[in-house]
Amino acid sequence: MLTRILLIDPDSAERERQLVALIEAGFDAVGADGAEQAFQSIDAVPPGVVICDAFTPGTDGFELIWQLSRRAPEATVLVTSAPSDREAALDVALRGAHDYLERPLNPAELRLKLRNASERGGLRRQNRLLHWEIAKAVGERPVVAASSSMISLLENVERAASGKSCVLLTGESGTGKEIIARVIHGLSSRRTQNFIPLQCAVKSEEAISAELFGVTKPGVNTENRSRRGLVLDADRGTLFLDEVGSLPLSVQDQILRALAEEQVESESGAKFRTVDLRIIAATTRKLEDRIENGSFREGLYQYLDSTQLHVPALRERREDIPLLVDHFLDHYQQELAKPPRTISEDALALLVAHHWPGNIRELENVIEAAVMLAQGDRISIQDLPTRIVSASAQEEGSRTDLSMKRGRRSFEIGLIRRALRATGGNRTHAAKRLEISHRALLYKIKEYEIGD
Repeated sequence: MLTRILLIDPDSAERERQLVALIEAGFDAVGADGAEQAFQSIDAVPPGVVICDAFTPGTDGFELIWQLSRRAPEATVLVTSAPSDREAALDVALRGAHDYLERPLNPAELRLKLRNASERGGLRRQNRLLHWEIAKAVGERPVVAASSSMISLLENVERAASGKSCVLLTGESGTGKEIIARVIHGLSSRRTQNFIPLQCAVKSEEAISAELFGVTKPGVNTENRSRRGLVLDADRGTLFLDEVGSLPLSVQDQILRALAEEQVESESGAKFRTVDLRIIAATTRKLEDRIENGSFREGLYQYLDSTQLHVPALRERREDIPLLVDHFLDHYQQELAKPPRTISEDALALLVAHHWPGNIRELENVIEAAVMLAQGDRISIQDLPTRIVSASAQEEGSRTDLSMKRGRRSFEIGLIRRALRATGGNRTHAAKRLEISHRALLYKIKEYEIGD
């Protein structure tokens, strides 16, 4: 049974009726009449499930979902509303809640939702234990999984870690592929052996061959950390090849031979040595295209592609941004010896809406600069880089009005207009790009009076 249910409802009679029903059904349930009381309850005892009215007093629905995700990241959030407010409530739910319920609550439907929430809560507790193991594996680097795409990735990471085959990580630059590689290594049976990273895109053919397999020719100019080569250094451990698609064909052949024969030439060159090699490779390129044009060996691809995991771009996991922001704030306040600071909701809204072409690496740099330069006890929009602010305001021009509600409206209008232009006015395709339902998009277009 669930540890605790927090029911947030401004209607005292309805709240008491539902609390009695939940307690009689065997749940540990408590109530709150608004956001302030709810946050106090969360701080005292974190709930497993939060049932909240979409228009809870003390905060608007969008802000409430953000605050709940930050204060109770493991909780399942169910949004409720009266039938007349269904469209607006669904829009709130789309911003991070896990499900929607119409009031008055149907007991049978509520029990079904709570059972599903219980299963999700179990997965979150499992992920919390996994995060503890991950923290041991990668130290201070953040691995945040509030979004469904990252939760799914971490579940697959755990499965990959239990195997012995090679792993191919795909995704844009800056998404944290090396961190994921370190997690796989840290959760695997090879965790006590070396994790050897190598950036493949910045070395010459001769240098990278010497780096991997040792210096066998005099006069080779290399930064080799071991004259016997990194492949032998990674024996029984993990060799991480970043931007593997940049490897010269001759080096690909050497790696393929080492994987197939499980041996490499010794540092003396007199004999061969057995090597137990596991490779985790990462690429921002589509290796299938490189196979077609003859710049990547299909045989090596087949080894590397035994398990393929895609690391999502930051814009595809916006639910994780508030948690990443909190992590980077804590980290850089300590590292730079700065006083504790929070971030304003309008600045956070801007960060959540940003496209993030540089992904997590870009977000980290933005927060580091903000912590270093901010003067007050809160990081505001003025403390963020001009490029971030101007990118969000380009459709509406410069704004001096920092109202959170009006700011969010401006952001959303700009996003919707860009999506409609990019899809030639096709609302179905625009909704997919915006990652909202077609009905929610139609509601927004009507609410904001956006013309075709």
